[in-house]
Amino acid sequence: MWAKFWSYLKFWEKPSPDSPSSFNLKIMHGINKISILIFVIALFVIIYRLVHSLYNS
Repeated sequence: MWAKFWSYLKFWEKPSPDSPSSFNLKIMHGINKISILIFVIALFVIIYRLVHSLYNS
């Protein structure tokens, strides 16, 4: 599971030549990468706020 998740986040890796190439598929994968990145950033913000509020109370 983590290997598949990590493969979505690797922006620098070229797709394999065996995979089908279409404009819609490229756009879909780009949007998926952006949404996963925003989710991870939001997760870090939530964890930071939780830890910060626990230590300041």
